[in-house]
Amino acid sequence: MDILQGPAKANRLLGEVWSNHRYDLMQTLTLRQRFRLVRFTRGFGPEEGPVILDRSRVFILPTGAGLAFALMLLVMLFGSINYNNSLGHMFSYLLGSMAMVSIFHTYRNLAMLGFTVGKVRPVYAGERAGFGIQVTNPDVYARTGILLESANQPAVSIELCPRQTSSVTLYRDTTRRGVLSLGRCRVSSCYPLGLFRAWSHLDLSMHCLVYPRPGPRRPLPQATVYKPNQSGDKGRGEDDFSGFRPYRAGDSLRHVFWKAAAREQTLLTKQFGGDRVDELWLDWRDLDALDTEARLSQLCRWVLDASHDRLCYGLRLPGVEIGVASGDAHKQRCLETLARFE
Repeated sequence: MDILQGPAKANRLLGEVWSNHRYDLMQTLTLRQRFRLVRFTRGFGPEEGPVILDRSRVFILPTGAGLAFALMLLVMLFGSINYNNSLGHMFSYLLGSMAMVSIFHTYRNLAMLGFTVGKVRPVYAGERAGFGIQVTNPDVYARTGILLESANQPAVSIELCPRQTSSVTLYRDTTRRGVLSLGRCRVSSCYPLGLFRAWSHLDLSMHCLVYPRPGPRRPLPQATVYKPNQSGDKGRGEDDFSGFRPYRAGDSLRHVFWKAAAREQTLLTKQFGGDRVDELWLDWRDLDALDTEARLSQLCRWVLDASHDRLCYGLRLPGVEIGVASGDAHKQRCLETLARFE
């Protein structure tokens, strides 16, 4: 699901794309495709990335301030012509030329930026999902005044030094479990004068797994059974005390025999037998009084509680059964199953 391991890999991926990129995308687009309105309003996508903002992706139009500036220049020019004012002509042409040159700088501020997908961490329903995006500036000049925004969320400002890769995070609110996609976002810039706005649409294929919201705390089911542990009594269990051994670096402080340490004796570590393992089944059928989402929320809470207590537990859902196990990987598997249920 996620996807990149830092700026080094982002630079390598984008380098491979840039090495084969020859500004030829416009030749591959038909005349009809070039002037389709959807290309200006929605862009391409969803795309796996990396995405490079070449000349077929960056668009530019005057801002409101730019239109007012153009109107002011026309008034100045007509007044200069009417009164034959040389100084007025000079200022009109000077300001007009500055505005025309700013078009190039506004466009160049976005052109050839590279975007690659970054890390996306699972969240619980109700939390904000963060989508990491890595932005790369391949040129020898800095990029400034760039905004990256998604629907109904505040824009993120981006400043890039020459040949720099920077990580930014876009957030989306979550209201329900499941798989949440980032959707379409827009990168834009009004640099340097604010008279023109260059923009491009991004639709990176990024998804965040949203776990159910943990339900209220309830006692875990009592249908706990015991089975033999094939590892035998090797001191790796947590059920039965089986003796002491000398302390070794890295031993849990909860297992240190502190009474011996208080008597200034040799530091010892308690050993526990591994001959029994608790098996706990978290069963959908135990929650018949609740609706579907409430059941999933309660099962999510039980998974978290059982994992916190380091119990061996399994999960039963309609059509799905995850065997008894323990550990972080088992917890993540159970939570993902709850998130993707039906």
